Amino acid sequence: MKKNIIKISLAALTVFVSLTSCERNLDQFSSINEPVDQAMSRPESFRQALDGAYTSFKGAGYYSGDNGSQIIMADVTSDNILRTASGRGSNFAASNFEFSSDNSQTTGLFNAGYLVISRANFVLEHLNNGVLSGAQKANIEAEARAIRAIAHFDLVRAYSKIPTQSTDAKTSIGIYYAEKYNPLNNTASRDLTVEQVYNKIIADLSFAADNITQNDIDNGRLSKAAIYGLLSRVYLYNGDYANTVKFGELALGLSPSITSLDNFTRIWKENEGITKINDGVLFQVLNAPAELVTVGAAYNQAVPKLRSEFVVDYDFYNAYTIADIRRSAYFTTDLYSGKMYNHITKYSGNGGPSNIVPIKYLRSAEVLLNTAEAYYKSGNSASALTLLNKLRKERYSSFTPGIETGQALLDAILKERRLELAFENDRWYTLKRLGLSVQRSGKGDLSNGTGVPAIVQTLAAGSTKWQWPIPVTAIQANPNIKQNDNY
Repeated sequence: MKKNIIKISLAALTVFVSLTSCERNLDQFSSINEPVDQAMSRPESFRQALDGAYTSFKGAGYYSGDNGSQIIMADVTSDNILRTASGRGSNFAASNFEFSSDNSQTTGLFNAGYLVISRANFVLEHLNNGVLSGAQKANIEAEARAIRAIAHFDLVRAYSKIPTQSTDAKTSIGIYYAEKYNPLNNTASRDLTVEQVYNKIIADLSFAADNITQNDIDNGRLSKAAIYGLLSRVYLYNGDYANTVKFGELALGLSPSITSLDNFTRIWKENEGITKINDGVLFQVLNAPAELVTVGAAYNQAVPKLRSEFVVDYDFYNAYTIADIRRSAYFTTDLYSGKMYNHITKYSGNGGPSNIVPIKYLRSAEVLLNTAEAYYKSGNSASALTLLNKLRKERYSSFTPGIETGQALLDAILKERRLELAFENDRWYTLKRLGLSVQRSGKGDLSNGTGVPAIVQTLAAGSTKWQWPIPVTAIQANPNIKQNDNY
């Protein structure tokens, strides 16, 4: 009789599970091979297996490398950035909305997301083997279900409609929600509606919120505050503004700092010294120099001068005033090959290996913006304005509280969202959930707005391209998976 063998390694394939014997950076591993039942007979193996699921967020299609990395895709496909004439051409097709089922730029997330889910489900598969009990068991289950929910959320917002996108969105086709460990499953189908998928995501996160007990020191593992914050995000996308407010306030109650003005630049320069600043970070994907996950390479490389693949749109760059701390934290204006560019250096680091920094998956500032928008849409403009002014106070060196009302207040909230969450996998999805079109400025790639503009300037709100294509390889492996329209 054959025995299932588990390989305790970060390099494990889908059919294996990564059991990292890690410290804080999740980058050390053992190469021991042993039967699954034997490996999972030790309590510490559950923690190691979960760390393997976290590590999967750094795989190709999620945050590794440049082509198709989620660190840039929501900006490539929207109006925040444009390709430079001096770049290598990475993500060029996606920037032109040339989405196809055989191009990894928009399909890579599909397999990467289900790998994360598979590893989380592996932990859940063995949870009732009698090794864990009580609060320890409940916490492990909470963490695994939250990881599973995160990946499903990223998949459903990319490959299906968002509930607030259109009147038919909730009843439209969703994704397969994998709740069992079955990495070679070739019978799954997209049999759930978008609404049903969101209900499952919320169920997993709600369980996690009720049962998670850990409070991770560097926010590389999920905490109760992070789970509350994730619920605020999911409920905002789902159009449930009462629950967006409820869980947003719970998250901010546990983690009230939205990153102080003094610390804001420092949270992006994680490799500048021994002491890490995580002020306002609720959950981040840890990234150690030894792993060589160069997340910032999607934007530029140091060769040794900055050579950018994409630069910030000129009009958007000028939306950041001189008094805005984000302007200097996110951008560097410098020459490359005799031409001046506004380079995006949010992930370049400072004093260590270039472009190797943790990925901020969720920050308190986003939770505040979720909550402010939900307050406004619930008719509570006063609370919305209070939260908005709280954010602006920590971003502008010269600050006078705003007094906006009505549409001007909503516009101000959405403006700050764009300024704050630029290059954090948000813009495409904000436009999508609001049912808006992409409208680019038409300005060129040079620092003064001249140069080469984007080839394609618009994408209509009703385009089927807002739902990315399912990879053809996934459909070939499992013909039950329905392709999205017009691919």
